[in-house]
Amino acid sequence: MLKELVRKNRSYRRFYEDVPVSREVLLELVDHARLSPSGANRQAIKYVLASDKALNERIFATLGWAAYLPDWPGPAPGERPAAYIVMVEDKTINLAAVADIGIAAQTIMLAAVERGLGGCMIANIQRKALKEVLALPDHLEIVLVLALGRPKEEVVIDEIAPGGDIKYWRDERQVHHVPKRKLAEIVIG
Repeated sequence: MLKELVRKNRSYRRFYEDVPVSREVLLELVDHARLSPSGANRQAIKYVLASDKALNERIFATLGWAAYLPDWPGPAPGERPAAYIVMVEDKTINLAAVADIGIAAQTIMLAAVERGLGGCMIANIQRKALKEVLALPDHLEIVLVLALGRPKEEVVIDEIAPGGDIKYWRDERQVHHVPKRKLAEIVIG
């Protein structure tokens, strides 16, 4: 069951924007992260939830999409995320482990997939602009944005030969292909 959730947890970049993701669902997703391990149990990661169309548009304008697809400006209107979770580090609490960010993000994404949603973890952020959009105080630093919604695209995993290209790509039908190294290539010894 977990392996299937992991397999379905791809970086989706096109969504059914008109299918809402409620604040209650966002709270449920964040609650999964709240229950996850945290270095020294510091719990320095906090979350800003957005499911309002006007706020979503302002957040969208601060994000970069799909670095390996340089000619693609990101999802078109109608295919944009229905919600966002902005992960911030509370600088008044020393982050004990940078891994906390990844653990929390992956936990949220797996919980989203379990609900039939999909998402994309975005680190290409105009942080200063987004901080202004969200009116965040100085002690909160943006670390990651999770774009969420009902996926509108097919994403498949392709196994690559050793030394093959790891860049994701889209075919003529706009199926998104994600190359993955073989298991034998990543296990040492």
